[in-house]
Amino acid sequence: MPPPVDAPLIAAEGVTRIFRRGSIFHGRSTVAAVADVSLAVAPGEVLGLIGESGSGKSTLGRLLLGLVPPTAGIVRYRGTALASALPRDLRRRLQIIHQNPMGALDPRMTVRRALDEPLAIHRFGNRAERLERIRLQLDRVGLRAEHLERYPHELSGGQRQRVCIARALVLDPEFVVADEPVSALDVSIQAQILNLLRGLQQDHGFTMLFVSHDLSVVNYIADRVAVMHDGRIVEQGPRKEVLFQPNHAYTRSLLAATAALRT
Repeated sequence: MPPPVDAPLIAAEGVTRIFRRGSIFHGRSTVAAVADVSLAVAPGEVLGLIGESGSGKSTLGRLLLGLVPPTAGIVRYRGTALASALPRDLRRRLQIIHQNPMGALDPRMTVRRALDEPLAIHRFGNRAERLERIRLQLDRVGLRAEHLERYPHELSGGQRQRVCIARALVLDPEFVVADEPVSALDVSIQAQILNLLRGLQQDHGFTMLFVSHDLSVVNYIADRVAVMHDGRIVEQGPRKEVLFQPNHAYTRSLLAATAALRT
């Protein structure tokens, strides 16, 4: 286990999240989606979170954003524990990029309205000032003014994900969770979106948790890597150490499976 990150932007301290499932008719049980996880992300860092489907990655990302309350443990932002209801200014600083852009966007909203909504909620400027900001954000993600009045079904998968990225970044957040942001895209489009995210992160300096099951993607974009298995972090450290000199058997099995797929 590496030493703790000095002055982290966001940190989990012994965080657990238990979900209850079943019914009174078929019996009830509990499952720990996240179990006693401690994790810290430094300002301006990209932490790659890898693991199989169902390992708890997405739940941990939502815990760090305050979207899901922990059953036990504490999530801290700049040293202050996150409350169950985040104040407006803090919510603005914590944003998410979803895996499925078609599901994340309201089909009844044009691109302009989808980007205007968070600005209006957070009371940013007047209508003209918001539109100027929206146009700037579209340009940053490689879309043009002609996309403003289009609906999600009128866009390609890559364009929809660019809109989702623009929506997440339009409020200039400090911490972004990118939850499998390229897994639903064609391989050629994946590379474009990864390059876009990497460039935006470097240009604007936001901190990012990049969630993925794809080790090659994480190797490309992350500074450090954390490996999650059955709700627990089993290994974390600098990217090159974790991905090329792993200590944990589970990490080695992931790498072996990836190598097998390439042969």
